[in-house]
Amino acid sequence: MTDDRTPSASSATAPDGFPTGSGGHDPEMLRQRALDALLTARARTTALTDSVDEAELTAQHSPLMSPLVWDLAHIGNQEEQWLLRAVGGREALRPEIDGLYDAFEHPRAARPSLPLLAPAEARTYASDVRGRALDILEAAPLHEGGRPLERAGFAFGMIAQHEQQHDETMLITHQLRSGPVALTAPAPPEPTDATSLPAEVLVPGGPFTMGTSAEPWALDNERPAHQREVAAFHLATAPVTCGAYRRFMADGGYTDPRWWAPEGWDMVREHGLDAPLFWHRDGGQWLRRRFGVTEPVPDDEPVLHVSWYEADAYARWAGRRLPTEAEWEKAARHDPATGRSLRYPWGDTDPTPEQANLGQRHLRPARAGAYAAGRAPSGAGQLIGDVWEWTSSDFLPYPGFVAFPYREYSEVFFGPGHKVLRGGSFAVDQVACRGTFRNWDLPVRRQIFSGFRTARDA
Repeated sequence: MTDDRTPSASSATAPDGFPTGSGGHDPEMLRQRALDALLTARARTTALTDSVDEAELTAQHSPLMSPLVWDLAHIGNQEEQWLLRAVGGREALRPEIDGLYDAFEHPRAARPSLPLLAPAEARTYASDVRGRALDILEAAPLHEGGRPLERAGFAFGMIAQHEQQHDETMLITHQLRSGPVALTAPAPPEPTDATSLPAEVLVPGGPFTMGTSAEPWALDNERPAHQREVAAFHLATAPVTCGAYRRFMADGGYTDPRWWAPEGWDMVREHGLDAPLFWHRDGGQWLRRRFGVTEPVPDDEPVLHVSWYEADAYARWAGRRLPTEAEWEKAARHDPATGRSLRYPWGDTDPTPEQANLGQRHLRPARAGAYAAGRAPSGAGQLIGDVWEWTSSDFLPYPGFVAFPYREYSEVFFGPGHKVLRGGSFAVDQVACRGTFRNWDLPVRRQIFSGFRTARDA
């Protein structure tokens, strides 16, 4: 996931020509956007950490995740390093804790043994940093000719995205924790025309513009915009549902090595896998645990908590395949009527609650076929929000990639070891989710809010 990828600001590189792409945006509009993004992120962080007691904050609920209190102080420490020190030129507030909250220095399983800030101290520290950061934002020049970190408010947008990524990580920790229910949310809206939707859409072949050079807060791996040629293909209109995945399970999907990559088959046998994470069988019924609630698995909801290996095996069993990253982005962004690549499937405007399931507004994916207003020109829906979608592609740089503002955000992860996920989930905020946003993870990961859709050649 994108939460443990922010090292010390001392490792920053800032090439003067980095295309932050403010595109002539009004600096005051960008300043307000940055303020709104920072405040929204902090409100969510507060809700996630105030919903449990001190013992729950300091406990490690899974060796895969940090204690919640580590995330809280790490958010404050990164904000101090990047906004107070790197942008504002302020003297360090707590330099002695930089090492404690360096995600590259300490693996998650080891973090509970560190001398971490206690919850009250972590809250005070993060609040103190935030007050000073907002003062810096108020005075920072955000014009096109400014320093790369300040240009178009990039550093402020980067920190808002970083906090929201940790909020998603903390939500994963909430899903992994045992104990009483701490979070609640209303159900997402029901689809209005799901029964009339085709199972798949044809995406015509031809070139399209992939990536961006114009999105002000796009991260380095989304850049630069470049032309890609994609052959015609068919793409599922919606993500694979729990009901469809259960048919794979019932047909012996977890017991037949024909469908599995060798490493995936090894994973199945080593861990005795027979279903997505958090599912269990009770008599003749499949149940799942969702944020402390045990409930029947809903057949028409996108399947969640599956690894890349599971997604790939299902696609093979179904006689289909996972889409490539370029295919996914063309289906999500390309508008054949204009030849343009859109910011989002529905156009260039920021997401609304009628277009996508984002921001922890609901604590589950919407049913397949929901959000008609968010469908792409291709006809595919739910490409933004609901579930992160595994693609078949390795995480690799685009032609002309430039690391900014540090190599450890993207560059050190490039290669065949990580697979790309696209589209975001219900746990992602809009500031950290757009048509060009690239997530990546190890193909074994299951605790993340991941699902998939399938494709086939035309």
